Amino acid sequence: MKGIQDRGLWCTRSFVNGQWLEGQRHFAVHNPANGAWLADVAEAGAEETTAAVEAAYRAQQEWARLPAAQRSKTLMAWHDAMLANIDDLARILTLEQGKPLAEAKGEVAYGASYVKWFAEEAVRVYGDTIPGPGPDKRVLVIKQPVGVVGSITPWNFPNAMMVRKAAPALAAGCAFVAKPAAETPLSALAVAELARRAGLPDGVFNVVVGTDAPAIGQVLTQHPHIRKFSFTGSTATGKRLLAQCAEGVKRTSMELGGNAPFIVFADADLDAAVEGLMLAKFRNAGQTCVCSNRIFVERSVYEAFAQKVRAAVAGLKVGDGLEPETHIGPLISEQAVSKVAELVSASVAEGAQAEAVTDVPSQGHYYPPTVLSGVSNRMAVARNEIFGPVLPLIPFDDEASVIAEANDSEFGLAAYLYSRDIGRVFRVSEALEYGMVAVNDGILSNAAAPFGGMKASGHGREGSKYGLDDYLDIKYLCLGGMDR
Repeated sequence: MKGIQDRGLWCTRSFVNGQWLEGQRHFAVHNPANGAWLADVAEAGAEETTAAVEAAYRAQQEWARLPAAQRSKTLMAWHDAMLANIDDLARILTLEQGKPLAEAKGEVAYGASYVKWFAEEAVRVYGDTIPGPGPDKRVLVIKQPVGVVGSITPWNFPNAMMVRKAAPALAAGCAFVAKPAAETPLSALAVAELARRAGLPDGVFNVVVGTDAPAIGQVLTQHPHIRKFSFTGSTATGKRLLAQCAEGVKRTSMELGGNAPFIVFADADLDAAVEGLMLAKFRNAGQTCVCSNRIFVERSVYEAFAQKVRAAVAGLKVGDGLEPETHIGPLISEQAVSKVAELVSASVAEGAQAEAVTDVPSQGHYYPPTVLSGVSNRMAVARNEIFGPVLPLIPFDDEASVIAEANDSEFGLAAYLYSRDIGRVFRVSEALEYGMVAVNDGILSNAAAPFGGMKASGHGREGSKYGLDDYLDIKYLCLGGMDR
């Protein structure tokens, strides 16, 4: 069990209608830090997913009829179980995903914070009374759960991405069917076991794991009992899934690709900007959708900032996430390493200079933290989501030009800026075409804030009071004959 204290959390079968499903076929899960085999997981496909959706449909109406306070209490028990088992959950996450153990523990706590937030919001689903058009009418507005929700989540945050979707759905009174990434199924299955222990009724929360993503995705986007579909992943895949959802006119939330600008003005606190950049760029080895992808630095402070960045990067330790001194773990696969290497090579061919200032282990899926200088906004590394520990530095001359370059992207998820000029902070923040803007801070996500993007980065919000609305239908009640 690889050092897991509670062996009941090492689950390797899909969780459907409160039961662990056997499977005829299995797929292997490996540790990206060293390629070691971790587990053989029972393969589920369209048939098992259909069973999960039908179980969720049967369970959903009863779950929705429960008093909101009772749903809230059950979700809080789930939250408490996550925190009580945070060490095991973090270790499972690091083993299958690779990120440093401290980061994994932070992810588990972050995911649990959404469960707590939405457990508290469950009792605050308010309606409205609207003045009627005449003395004989009353206009009421109520909110009801949308129904069964299907989700597909990625490997980079295998705990938090699923929990962040499930928490508001369950709080609203929806049932939930999750499909985690085949690279990292163990974290989701451990969370399912804790949901069972916390008392979530059979069928309300289901996890289906398998390698046939198209077959599972087709069920989750086209089954008539699915009323809403939520996806986190690439823009290309999101477009295909949206097209599948369109046939059934399903509600959707899409958190897709990003190409986050990180803008440093000359009046910024450069040391604070470097500190924020290291958090925004190298968390999870750069494999985050809100990762700073293009670092724009005002030309007058460019060299000074670049020197500070090189010194900070040189101090990073790359290695197995279970080693306490590790700052950066492996990428998820050899294919991921190759993709990053190709982007860097293409940019170097276009005139950029690459500096790999730290060493990496010879075994495992590692890429060295790399600083790229001499970069333009037209190079491959600036046009594409890097998803790796590569930091491209781009000089700029004035506010107008950097806003134009930052917005010159199909993506619009997150942006960062550093400045001590309050007028500039508001001007630039309002001009940036991104769903989230962090000012003088490298970490922007929390349960109370609406997480989501615009343009090709998707639609819908996760977290905050707005995130709950994505799982609720608005119903208008017209009451006539009230004057008789």
